[in-house]
Amino acid sequence: MRLIIFPLLAISFTSVLLAQTAPSLSPKENAIVTYIDANEQASNDLLEKLVNINSGTHNLEGVRAVADIMKAQLADFGFNVQWFPMDEIKPAGVLVAEHPCPEPGKCGKRMLLIGHMDTVFEKTSPFQTYSVNGSIGPGPGVNDMKGGLVIMLYALKAMQAAGVLKQTEITVVLSGDEEAHGEPVGISRRDMIAAAHHSDVALEFEGTPRLDGVFYGSVSRRSAITWHINTTGETGHSSGIFSVRMGFGAIYELTRILDTFRTQLPEENLTFNIGMIVGGTSVHVDESGNNAAATGKDNVIPPVAYASGDIRTLSNQQTARVEKKMQEIVANHLPHTGATITFGEAYPAMAPTAESRALLAILNQQNRSLGFKQMPELDPMKRGAGDIAFVADLLPGLAGIGATGEGAHAPGETIDLSAQPINTKRDALLMYRLSQIDQNTDLTKVAAK
Repeated sequence: MRLIIFPLLAISFTSVLLAQTAPSLSPKENAIVTYIDANEQASNDLLEKLVNINSGTHNLEGVRAVADIMKAQLADFGFNVQWFPMDEIKPAGVLVAEHPCPEPGKCGKRMLLIGHMDTVFEKTSPFQTYSVNGSIGPGPGVNDMKGGLVIMLYALKAMQAAGVLKQTEITVVLSGDEEAHGEPVGISRRDMIAAAHHSDVALEFEGTPRLDGVFYGSVSRRSAITWHINTTGETGHSSGIFSVRMGFGAIYELTRILDTFRTQLPEENLTFNIGMIVGGTSVHVDESGNNAAATGKDNVIPPVAYASGDIRTLSNQQTARVEKKMQEIVANHLPHTGATITFGEAYPAMAPTAESRALLAILNQQNRSLGFKQMPELDPMKRGAGDIAFVADLLPGLAGIGATGEGAHAPGETIDLSAQPINTKRDALLMYRLSQIDQNTDLTKVAAK
C-alpha cells in the first residue's frame, strides 16, 4: 500500500516538530548570544595576545604579565581585583576578583570561577608562539588554559552587555602555579579555599573535552599524589648475594616492592606510575626530584636504591586506602634490607556527586536552549588533576568548561577556534541561569525539571 501524505498535514506536523526542538531563549539570553557572536574576532585577538606571553610556571614575570591583563579586563566590568604574591613559597601569586551582589541574598547561586595563568611551557621550550591555520590555532598553553581564560572573560562581558552581570555574586580565583603548585598548599590554595566558603558552586575553566565529535562535561577529577621510596641493604662482594649474612641488597628490595604494587594494588579508577628508578653503591637525587645519578659495580651488592612515581585516585577515601596498602607492602622487607615510603603534597580527588551531576544537567538545559547536543559525563580516567579538587569537598562543581583543543602539555598544543563561541555561549547562559536560582534551592531539583 502506498503511503499518501496530504500537504497541509505535512506542513502542520513539521511546524509542531520545529516548535518542539527550536531553541528557546529569553530576550536577555538572546542579547548574550548576540554579543558573543559579534565579538568573536575580539575574543580571538585577546587569545593571541595572552598566548604570545610566555607564562611557564617558573617564569614569574610572564605569569604576572598575564595577570595584569586579566586584572584590567575584570576591573573594567566591575570586579574588585586583588593580587596576592606568594613570595614565601616562590610561585608568582594568585589573582582574586570579586563581584559582590548589590542586594545580598538576591543574586541566586554564588559562583566561584577557577582558572590558572601559567603553562607547562617554560622560557627554555622551543614552542613559544601562536599561529592560526583555518580554525585551528597551535600555541603554548592555548588549550590549557588561556583559551579558557578568554571564554571566562567573554562570557562575563556578554552578561554585562545584556545587563545581567550586575545582579550576580561571583568570585574569580586564578592561580599562577597550577601546573606545579607551590607547597604548602595551605598557602598556595588558601585564597581559593577561602572563596569556596562563601560560594555555592564552582566552575573550572579548564578544557572542555571532545571525543569523536561529542563535547563532554566533567564532574570529577582524579588526584595526583607523588610517592618516593628509599631502600637499603648490606653491601659487599656479589658472591654473597642471597646469603644468610648478606641478604638481598637494596635493588632486589625495591624490585620486590614495585612488583608487589603491580600485582596487589590494581582496582577501579586507580593508576600508579613509576617515573624514575636508580640504585647502586651510591645514589643522588636532586632537590627537584627530576634528576638522579648513581654509581655501582657488577660485583658489588648495592646498598641503596630509590624510586618515585605517582598515584591517581577518584576519591580521598580511595587515596587513604591505597596509601595504607602501599605502606604495608613496603614494610614487608626481604632479609637484611630496609625501606621507607613518603608521599608528597597532593592534588586531592574530586569525586562525582549528585549535586555536581545536577550542575551538568543544568548545563545541558542551556545546550538544549541553544540547539546544541547534550554533553555526556566524561570518564575521569580520561583527564588529569586540577585546582577545583581543592574545593570539591566544600561545594559542587564542573571541572572543565573552557576551551576545546588537542595535545595539551605537548609542543604543538592546539585550540579549535570554531568551538570558542560554542563554549562561551553555554557558559554565559549557565552563569546567568545560576544567578536566577535561589541560593537555598537544591540543584538536584532544578536539574530534574
